[in-house]
Amino acid sequence: MLFRFLQTLARFCSFLLISVMGSRFSPLFLLGYVKLQDENHHNSESTLASGTDTKQPDAAENVTSSSIDFAVNSVVKVFTVSSVPSILQPWQNWQQQESSGSGFVISGKKILTNAHVVADHIFLQVRKHGSPTNYKAEVRAVGHECDLAILEIDNEEFWEDLIPLELGEIPSLDESVAVLGYPHGGDSLSITKGYVSRVEYTQYAHGGTTLLAIQTDAAINSGNSGGPAIIGNKTAGVAFQKCTSSDNIGYIIPTPVITHFLTAVEENGQYGGFCTLDLSYQLMENSQLRNHFKMGPEMTGILINEINPLSDAYKRLRKDDIILAIDDVLIGNDAKVAFRNKERINFNHFVSMKKLNETVLLKVLREGKEHDFHISLKPVPPLVPVHQYDKLPSYYIFAGFVFVPLTQPYIDSTLICNCANKNMPEKAGEQLVIISQVLADDINAGYTDFNDLKVIKVNGVQVENLKHLSELVEKCCTEDLRLDLENEKVVVLNYENAKEATSLILKLHRIPSANSKDLQSEKGPLIY
Repeated sequence: MLFRFLQTLARFCSFLLISVMGSRFSPLFLLGYVKLQDENHHNSESTLASGTDTKQPDAAENVTSSSIDFAVNSVVKVFTVSSVPSILQPWQNWQQQESSGSGFVISGKKILTNAHVVADHIFLQVRKHGSPTNYKAEVRAVGHECDLAILEIDNEEFWEDLIPLELGEIPSLDESVAVLGYPHGGDSLSITKGYVSRVEYTQYAHGGTTLLAIQTDAAINSGNSGGPAIIGNKTAGVAFQKCTSSDNIGYIIPTPVITHFLTAVEENGQYGGFCTLDLSYQLMENSQLRNHFKMGPEMTGILINEINPLSDAYKRLRKDDIILAIDDVLIGNDAKVAFRNKERINFNHFVSMKKLNETVLLKVLREGKEHDFHISLKPVPPLVPVHQYDKLPSYYIFAGFVFVPLTQPYIDSTLICNCANKNMPEKAGEQLVIISQVLADDINAGYTDFNDLKVIKVNGVQVENLKHLSELVEKCCTEDLRLDLENEKVVVLNYENAKEATSLILKLHRIPSANSKDLQSEKGPLIY
């Protein structure tokens, strides 16, 4: 418990330090990207070797002073006041923090910025370049998976003399790029220049999703987030993250990802997520493996290991199928497909660019025979949510036991094993419910070290999610309440005594309700 407290305190202090410096790159954001480097350590040498090249100072022919002058007046500074919920005490919020980021004007009187710039916000303001006035802003839509957000300002004075920036194409390698924004260290607009080093499928640290990204050696620092990357007289993308373990490696969200997000918001009124096939696979680079699955000498593809039961692919594909091609584009044994001029990219890029409920054609090898399957695509929530931005955490308290659904932020904040997030859900709405902590009382004596254990059953009934657990407890009609936990642990409580103890525990800890708002009925908070 002491170690968990110190770990949480250190994380909080780190968040305070970064926020005071005017940045919105949260510790989880930075930690997530460092983790990406650790997980891909075997690729780090080739990545760094080809990441940045030394250029002559007169080679920035794609970024002219006129194009930058045009873009400058469209870049804004975003001021955010945010309040982040406590993960270990989900009925509380941390003290509000001030941070800042960047953004730029797009068509339709909208401002495009990063989702992590406005995450968990309670108040937003925007300031134009060269203006002393801050204008109140509202979030129109946000996509945490792609780290993008749309802001709106209901003040015609703000939009005077502002010209929206036009989205361009994916830049070629070695093209020069200028990044505009408001990094910390000053209050005025900053312009940095560099070159496109790589275009590849990359993990987005904020949302934990893997999507297309542009790598550049242009300086991208805390506060640059949300600013435009300019090539010629168009926007090549949005600056959003950097590699913290290396120098001069920053990343830009490219226009196909931006367009996908904007189109979804325009057509559906809100952002619905990026589609995936919802399956796990392995590479087919071993000749013995290919021979075992009866692949011809010219065949290449990937081997399906597991399929999410909630996906459409589960109805048509099987374990041990070989996916040979997607929309008639051959998939290599390394899971990559042809992309632009002699470039290759992971096949999932094509899937992620599909709209909700669109189909993809897969050519599959099954027991030596080829088959074609049309798979309908939709985002499927993971069993363990990757993030919990802009929402209050769920919790339920009974007899001092604090029950919460397992999430990646919770895993990052505790010592709990990370292996659970590899599991796939078996039914819609399924959650892994754990005991976050035990608020000490006579009623739970002997159980106070049952932290971070999964709840399997309540009175013999399998737990589906947190709401189901709370209903099972509230409707208990036996003298004793029995909880079956992982590792064969068992909790037995006298039900009536436990209800009385719950009321006292809530008062002692100044907890307003025994359950979070999403679990409350029309009668309001649960108070014993």
